[in-house]
Amino acid sequence: MKKIVFGVLFMARAITANAQEDIPVATDNDTIGPWTKKGNASLLFNQSTFDNWVAGGENNISGNVGVNYDFNYKKGDWSWDNKVIASYGIVKTKTSSFAKKTDDRFEFNSVVGKGITEHWSYSAFARFKTQFTKGYLYDRTTEGAETREEYTNFLSPAYLFVGPGMLYKKDDNLKINLSPATSKFTFVDKGYTLPDEAYFGVKEGESMRYELGFNASMYYKLDIIANVTFENILNLYSNYLEETKNVDIDYQLNIVMRINRYLTTNLSFQTIYDDNAFRGFQLRQVFGVAANYGF
Repeated sequence: MKKIVFGVLFMARAITANAQEDIPVATDNDTIGPWTKKGNASLLFNQSTFDNWVAGGENNISGNVGVNYDFNYKKGDWSWDNKVIASYGIVKTKTSSFAKKTDDRFEFNSVVGKGITEHWSYSAFARFKTQFTKGYLYDRTTEGAETREEYTNFLSPAYLFVGPGMLYKKDDNLKINLSPATSKFTFVDKGYTLPDEAYFGVKEGESMRYELGFNASMYYKLDIIANVTFENILNLYSNYLEETKNVDIDYQLNIVMRINRYLTTNLSFQTIYDDNAFRGFQLRQVFGVAANYGF
Protein backbone atom coordinates (compact mmCIF):
# COMPACT_ATOMS: atom_id res chain seq x y z
CA MET A 1 0.00 0.00 0.00
CA LYS A 2 2.78 2.45 0.94
CA LYS A 3 4.59 1.69 -2.31
CA ILE A 4 1.47 2.55 -4.30
CA VAL A 5 0.92 5.84 -2.46
CA PHE A 6 4.57 6.85 -2.79
CA GLY A 7 4.60 5.81 -6.44
CA VAL A 8 1.56 7.91 -7.30
CA LEU A 9 2.88 10.91 -5.36
CA PHE A 10 6.25 10.59 -7.13
CA MET A 11 4.51 10.54 -10.50
CA ALA A 12 2.47 13.61 -9.64
CA ARG A 13 5.59 15.41 -8.40
CA ALA A 14 7.52 14.51 -11.54
CA ILE A 15 4.75 15.78 -13.79
CA THR A 16 4.52 19.01 -11.78
CA ALA A 17 8.27 19.57 -11.92
CA ASN A 18 8.45 19.06 -15.68
CA ALA A 19 5.22 20.74 -16.75
CA GLN A 20 5.61 24.01 -18.57
CA GLU A 21 4.10 27.05 -16.92
CA ASP A 22 0.80 28.01 -18.50
CA ILE A 23 0.27 31.64 -19.43
CA PRO A 24 -3.06 32.81 -17.99
CA VAL A 25 -5.51 34.01 -20.59
CA ALA A 26 -8.12 36.52 -19.52
CA THR A 27 -11.64 35.58 -20.57
CA ASP A 28 -14.96 37.26 -20.25
CA ASN A 29 -17.26 34.72 -18.61
CA ASP A 30 -20.27 36.83 -19.52
CA THR A 31 -19.42 36.17 -23.18
CA ILE A 32 -17.79 32.76 -23.14
CA GLY A 33 -19.41 31.22 -20.07
CA PRO A 34 -17.82 28.97 -17.43
CA TRP A 35 -18.94 25.70 -19.07
CA THR A 36 -17.13 23.72 -21.75
CA LYS A 37 -18.87 20.73 -23.30
CA LYS A 38 -17.77 18.18 -25.85
CA GLY A 39 -18.68 14.64 -26.73
CA ASN A 40 -18.63 11.90 -29.31
CA ALA A 41 -21.09 9.18 -30.29
CA SER A 42 -19.83 6.20 -32.29
CA LEU A 43 -21.34 3.20 -34.05
CA LEU A 44 -19.15 0.23 -34.91
CA PHE A 45 -20.56 -2.57 -37.09
CA ASN A 46 -19.03 -5.82 -38.32
CA GLN A 47 -20.42 -8.69 -40.39
CA SER A 48 -18.75 -11.83 -41.79
CA THR A 49 -20.25 -14.49 -44.07
CA PHE A 50 -18.68 -17.78 -45.18
CA ASP A 51 -20.01 -20.20 -47.82
CA ASN A 52 -18.05 -23.35 -48.68
CA TRP A 53 -14.96 -21.66 -47.25
CA VAL A 54 -12.55 -24.57 -46.79
CA ALA A 55 -10.19 -22.58 -44.55
CA GLY A 56 -13.00 -22.39 -41.98
CA GLY A 57 -15.11 -19.61 -40.53
CA GLU A 58 -18.42 -18.90 -38.89
CA ASN A 59 -21.07 -16.44 -39.99
CA ASN A 60 -21.41 -13.62 -37.48
CA ILE A 61 -22.76 -10.14 -37.04
CA SER A 62 -21.82 -7.65 -34.33
CA GLY A 63 -22.32 -4.05 -33.41
CA ASN A 64 -21.23 -1.60 -30.74
CA VAL A 65 -22.57 1.85 -29.86
CA GLY A 66 -20.79 4.22 -27.51
CA VAL A 67 -20.94 7.73 -26.05
CA ASN A 68 -18.07 9.66 -24.47
CA TYR A 69 -19.15 13.07 -23.14
CA ASP A 70 -17.42 15.74 -21.03
CA PHE A 71 -18.99 18.77 -19.41
CA ASN A 72 -16.63 20.89 -17.32
CA TYR A 73 -17.00 24.06 -15.28
CA LYS A 74 -14.28 26.58 -14.50
CA LYS A 75 -14.70 29.93 -12.73
CA GLY A 76 -12.13 31.59 -10.52
CA ASP A 77 -10.56 29.04 -8.17
CA TRP A 78 -13.37 26.53 -8.67
CA SER A 79 -13.46 23.72 -11.21
CA TRP A 80 -15.93 20.90 -11.74
CA ASP A 81 -15.07 18.18 -14.27
CA ASN A 82 -17.60 15.57 -15.37
CA LYS A 83 -17.28 12.64 -17.78
CA VAL A 84 -19.89 10.14 -18.95
CA ILE A 85 -18.86 6.93 -20.71
CA ALA A 86 -21.57 4.58 -21.97
CA SER A 87 -21.31 1.71 -24.43
CA TYR A 88 -23.16 -1.41 -25.45
CA GLY A 89 -22.30 -4.12 -27.96
CA ILE A 90 -23.53 -7.57 -29.02
CA VAL A 91 -22.38 -10.36 -31.32
CA LYS A 92 -24.40 -13.22 -32.85
CA THR A 93 -22.72 -16.22 -34.45
CA LYS A 94 -24.41 -18.87 -36.55
CA THR A 95 -23.77 -21.75 -34.13
CA SER A 96 -24.65 -19.90 -30.93
CA SER A 97 -28.16 -20.07 -29.52
CA PHE A 98 -27.87 -16.60 -27.99
CA ALA A 99 -26.66 -13.14 -28.89
CA LYS A 100 -23.83 -12.31 -26.49
CA LYS A 101 -22.59 -9.00 -25.17
CA THR A 102 -19.24 -7.64 -26.24
CA ASP A 103 -19.59 -4.49 -24.14
CA ASP A 104 -22.01 -3.17 -21.53
CA ARG A 105 -21.15 -0.30 -19.23
CA PHE A 106 -22.24 3.02 -17.88
CA GLU A 107 -19.76 5.18 -15.96
CA PHE A 108 -20.01 8.68 -14.53
CA ASN A 109 -16.99 10.50 -13.08
CA SER A 110 -17.15 13.86 -11.29
CA VAL A 111 -14.43 15.90 -9.53
CA VAL A 112 -14.89 19.28 -7.82
CA GLY A 113 -11.74 21.29 -7.12
CA LYS A 114 -10.91 24.47 -5.15
CA GLY A 115 -7.58 25.86 -6.33
CA ILE A 116 -4.70 26.45 -3.90
CA THR A 117 -1.87 26.82 -6.46
CA GLU A 118 -1.76 27.06 -10.25
CA HIS A 119 -2.17 23.30 -10.73
CA TRP A 120 -3.13 21.86 -7.31
CA SER A 121 -6.59 21.95 -5.70
CA TYR A 122 -8.49 20.56 -2.78
CA SER A 123 -10.96 18.12 -4.28
CA ALA A 124 -13.96 15.91 -3.76
CA PHE A 125 -14.81 13.21 -6.25
CA ALA A 126 -17.54 10.70 -7.07
CA ARG A 127 -17.49 7.79 -9.50
CA PHE A 128 -20.43 5.55 -10.33
CA LYS A 129 -20.46 2.59 -12.68
CA THR A 130 -22.81 -0.24 -13.58
CA GLN A 131 -24.18 -2.08 -16.63
CA PHE A 132 -27.39 -1.74 -18.66
CA THR A 133 -28.67 -5.29 -19.17
CA LYS A 134 -28.49 -8.81 -17.79
CA GLY A 135 -25.27 -10.81 -17.95
CA TYR A 136 -25.09 -14.59 -18.22
CA LEU A 137 -22.79 -17.53 -17.50
CA TYR A 138 -22.72 -19.85 -20.53
CA ASP A 139 -22.30 -23.61 -20.59
CA ARG A 140 -23.27 -26.67 -22.63
CA THR A 141 -25.20 -29.79 -21.74
CA THR A 142 -23.74 -33.25 -22.24
CA GLU A 143 -25.71 -33.35 -25.50
CA GLY A 144 -23.95 -30.19 -26.66
CA ALA A 145 -26.86 -27.76 -26.33
CA GLU A 146 -25.86 -24.28 -25.22
CA THR A 147 -27.28 -23.04 -21.91
CA ARG A 148 -27.06 -19.81 -19.97
CA GLU A 149 -27.65 -18.78 -16.37
CA GLU A 150 -28.46 -15.21 -15.36
CA TYR A 151 -25.64 -13.78 -13.23
CA THR A 152 -25.70 -9.96 -13.33
CA ASN A 153 -28.21 -7.21 -14.11
CA PHE A 154 -28.67 -3.45 -14.14
CA LEU A 155 -27.39 -2.10 -10.78
CA SER A 156 -26.23 -5.59 -9.81
CA PRO A 157 -23.42 -4.94 -9.42
CA ALA A 158 -23.16 -1.15 -9.20
CA TYR A 159 -20.19 0.69 -7.69
CA LEU A 160 -20.06 4.10 -6.04
CA PHE A 161 -16.81 5.77 -4.92
CA VAL A 162 -16.81 9.08 -3.02
CA GLY A 163 -14.10 10.90 -1.09
CA PRO A 164 -12.08 14.08 -0.46
CA GLY A 165 -8.53 14.54 -1.67
CA MET A 166 -6.07 16.54 -3.75
CA LEU A 167 -6.31 17.21 -7.48
CA TYR A 168 -3.44 17.95 -9.84
CA LYS A 169 -4.73 19.38 -13.11
CA LYS A 170 -2.39 20.75 -15.77
CA ASP A 171 -5.26 21.05 -18.28
CA ASP A 172 -8.27 19.04 -19.45
CA ASN A 173 -5.92 16.39 -20.87
CA LEU A 174 -3.87 15.67 -17.73
CA LYS A 175 -5.46 15.15 -14.31
CA ILE A 176 -4.48 13.17 -11.20
CA ASN A 177 -6.76 12.90 -8.18
CA LEU A 178 -5.54 11.37 -4.89
CA SER A 179 -8.12 10.52 -2.25
CA PRO A 180 -6.78 8.87 0.94
CA ALA A 181 -10.23 8.43 2.53
CA THR A 182 -12.47 7.00 -0.17
CA SER A 183 -15.70 5.20 0.61
CA LYS A 184 -16.58 2.41 -1.83
CA PHE A 185 -20.11 1.01 -1.99
CA THR A 186 -20.91 -2.16 -3.93
CA PHE A 187 -24.64 -2.61 -4.62
CA VAL A 188 -26.24 -5.86 -5.76
CA ASP A 189 -29.61 -7.54 -5.96
CA LYS A 190 -29.64 -9.69 -2.82
CA GLY A 191 -31.41 -12.42 -4.76
CA TYR A 192 -28.15 -13.05 -6.64
CA THR A 193 -25.86 -13.30 -3.59
CA LEU A 194 -23.90 -16.46 -2.80
CA PRO A 195 -22.31 -18.07 0.28
CA ASP A 196 -18.82 -17.00 1.38
CA GLU A 197 -19.24 -13.53 -0.17
CA ALA A 198 -18.68 -15.13 -3.59
CA TYR A 199 -20.90 -12.58 -5.37
CA PHE A 200 -18.79 -9.42 -5.69
CA GLY A 201 -17.80 -9.60 -2.01
CA VAL A 202 -21.34 -9.03 -0.71
CA LYS A 203 -22.58 -11.23 2.11
CA GLU A 204 -25.36 -13.66 1.28
CA GLY A 205 -28.80 -12.09 1.74
CA GLU A 206 -27.46 -8.50 1.80
CA SER A 207 -27.55 -5.86 -0.92
CA MET A 208 -24.48 -3.71 -0.16
CA ARG A 209 -20.81 -3.98 0.73
CA TYR A 210 -18.89 -1.05 2.25
CA GLU A 211 -15.15 -0.40 2.03
CA LEU A 212 -12.89 2.46 3.12
CA GLY A 213 -9.57 2.96 1.39
CA PHE A 214 -7.15 4.91 -0.79
CA ASN A 215 -8.10 5.85 -4.35
CA ALA A 216 -5.93 7.25 -7.14
CA SER A 217 -7.51 8.36 -10.42
CA MET A 218 -5.49 9.44 -13.44
CA TYR A 219 -6.57 10.78 -16.83
CA TYR A 220 -4.13 11.42 -19.66
CA LYS A 221 -5.08 12.18 -23.26
CA LEU A 222 -2.49 12.85 -25.92
CA ASP A 223 -2.06 13.08 -29.68
CA ILE A 224 0.65 10.63 -30.72
CA ILE A 225 0.73 11.84 -34.31
CA ALA A 226 -1.69 13.81 -36.45
CA ASN A 227 -5.24 12.39 -36.19
CA VAL A 228 -4.25 9.66 -33.70
CA THR A 229 -5.42 10.16 -30.11
CA PHE A 230 -4.69 8.02 -27.04
CA GLU A 231 -7.00 8.39 -24.02
CA ASN A 232 -5.78 6.71 -20.82
CA ILE A 233 -8.02 6.31 -17.75
CA LEU A 234 -6.59 4.58 -14.66
CA ASN A 235 -8.25 3.96 -11.28
CA LEU A 236 -6.52 2.27 -8.33
CA TYR A 237 -8.17 1.38 -5.04
CA SER A 238 -6.86 -0.27 -1.85
CA ASN A 239 -9.20 -1.26 0.97
CA TYR A 240 -7.94 -0.29 4.45
CA LEU A 241 -10.39 -2.64 6.16
CA GLU A 242 -8.97 -5.86 4.73
CA GLU A 243 -6.12 -7.03 2.47
CA THR A 244 -4.58 -3.59 1.91
CA LYS A 245 -1.91 -5.05 -0.38
CA ASN A 246 -4.61 -6.32 -2.75
CA VAL A 247 -5.14 -3.33 -5.07
CA ASP A 248 -8.14 -3.07 -7.39
CA ILE A 249 -7.15 -1.90 -10.87
CA ASP A 250 -9.32 -0.49 -13.66
CA TYR A 251 -7.42 0.69 -16.74
CA GLN A 252 -8.97 1.87 -20.00
CA LEU A 253 -7.18 2.77 -23.24
CA ASN A 254 -9.18 4.32 -26.06
CA ILE A 255 -7.32 4.87 -29.33
CA VAL A 256 -8.98 6.87 -32.09
CA MET A 257 -7.40 7.07 -35.55
CA ARG A 258 -9.33 9.61 -37.59
CA ILE A 259 -9.96 8.84 -41.27
CA ASN A 260 -12.17 11.84 -41.97
CA ARG A 261 -14.79 13.93 -40.19
CA TYR A 262 -17.19 11.03 -39.67
CA LEU A 263 -15.11 7.84 -39.91
CA THR A 264 -12.47 6.59 -37.48
CA THR A 265 -10.65 3.40 -36.63
CA ASN A 266 -11.26 2.72 -32.94
CA LEU A 267 -9.48 0.46 -30.49
CA SER A 268 -10.84 0.12 -26.97
CA PHE A 269 -8.93 -1.91 -24.40
CA GLN A 270 -9.85 -2.39 -20.76
CA THR A 271 -8.42 -4.53 -17.98
CA ILE A 272 -9.87 -4.91 -14.49
CA TYR A 273 -8.51 -6.61 -11.42
CA ASP A 274 -10.98 -6.95 -8.54
CA ASP A 275 -10.75 -10.20 -6.62
CA ASN A 276 -14.24 -9.70 -5.19
CA ALA A 277 -15.59 -10.08 -8.73
CA PHE A 278 -13.03 -12.48 -10.25
CA ARG A 279 -9.67 -13.77 -9.01
CA GLY A 280 -7.64 -12.74 -12.01
CA PHE A 281 -7.47 -10.07 -14.68
CA GLN A 282 -10.57 -9.34 -16.72
CA LEU A 283 -9.79 -8.24 -20.28
CA ARG A 284 -11.95 -6.59 -22.94
CA GLN A 285 -10.90 -5.39 -26.38
CA VAL A 286 -12.96 -3.98 -29.26
CA PHE A 287 -11.49 -2.96 -32.61
CA GLY A 288 -13.07 -1.72 -35.82
CA VAL A 289 -14.04 1.13 -38.10
CA ALA A 290 -16.70 3.35 -36.60
CA ALA A 291 -19.06 6.10 -37.75
CA ASN A 292 -18.77 9.08 -35.39
CA TYR A 293 -20.74 12.17 -34.55
CA GLY A 294 -19.17 14.91 -32.44
CA PHE A 295 -21.29 17.20 -30.29
